[in-house]
Amino acid sequence: MRKALVFGAGSIGRGFIGQLFHRSGYELVFVDVDKRVVAAMNSARRYPVRVVSELGASETYVDCARAVDGSDRAAVAREIIDADIAATAVGAAALPAVAANLAAGLERRWAAGISAPLDLILCENLADADRAFRSMVAASLGGEERLAGRVGFVRASVGRMVPVMTDEMREGNILRVWVEPYDKLPVDAEAFAGPVPHVENMEPVAPFELYIRRKLFIHNLGHAIAAYEGSLAGCRLIWEAIAEIPVLAATRAAMGESAAAIAAEHGIDPAPLLEHAEDLISRFANKALGDTVERVGRDLPRKLGPGDRILGARALCAAHGLPRRAILDGLAAALFFDDPSSTLVRDLIASEGPRAALMRVCGLREGDPDLDYAIERYESLRGESAAS
Repeated sequence: MRKALVFGAGSIGRGFIGQLFHRSGYELVFVDVDKRVVAAMNSARRYPVRVVSELGASETYVDCARAVDGSDRAAVAREIIDADIAATAVGAAALPAVAANLAAGLERRWAAGISAPLDLILCENLADADRAFRSMVAASLGGEERLAGRVGFVRASVGRMVPVMTDEMREGNILRVWVEPYDKLPVDAEAFAGPVPHVENMEPVAPFELYIRRKLFIHNLGHAIAAYEGSLAGCRLIWEAIAEIPVLAATRAAMGESAAAIAAEHGIDPAPLLEHAEDLISRFANKALGDTVERVGRDLPRKLGPGDRILGARALCAAHGLPRRAILDGLAAALFFDDPSSTLVRDLIASEGPRAALMRVCGLREGDPDLDYAIERYESLRGESAAS
């Protein structure tokens, strides 16, 4: 039985990439630092995935699954020796630790005389995940040349949405995960070091930049703006936000502006991108998923970074001389978001005003009309909030 090694046994690891590998006939080995998850996985050797939508719910089990502790480098390295494919779904902050484990495992793999390339599907919300992670692994191995032709760093566009799991949703099983029905996984067809493997619903495409921009500047952008505009409207859940007509209009307008810029960048008809945006909006409205404004909006310093979903889309619009007012409206709304994971933006605004946050976090520059507009919009929103 072929073996798939998945770094990260969280909701995306279990509820998406792990499920696709399972459907494709792989034994699953998860690497995670949560000892409770590792113990539960090794005890049950399977876990439930519940697909929820407005039409109801269905649950299936993913079998042939086990786990190793990510803090046990020797154990992880042993699993890498004979892995047929691997994937990461850990988040950007954990990638350095994964890189160190992977490098140790590759050394053992090559020492064992295994010449078959190892491809890694990178399921990370990071625009340059392939280059960044490759550099981390290369640093541990002493040089890029050792990776050439032997390891593939394959970008993926992760579109499946998963909520924050509560104790009530787990129903006593720490491994249970809820997901939406959507389960397509576009990947960079040109990044594989070996033959492209068959994995159910994995879609190798080239060139891949279009899919990265579509994911980051339409899906992630729209999701974030729905959260920030929804938070201003007093909504707790994403579906509640989308049900508010002004929030829906703001989200749709921002996604439309970004779709126009992506179409201009790639010289394509914007219609399919706009259709994709409408499908996403209908998925955001999935009440059964129960996704929260807090989860979608959190981590402002990253999500308001110069190349990320909002500012990256703004820059693409600017590069093509296209309208971006709705995107900037969403940016202004984000400055009011009570980020549960970081006080950086809030502290900057409190001590030095919105201009400091927009310049230091977002990378906007003095003299940029977008900076002036975002500040004006922020002050307008603050006035509206005070009046209410």
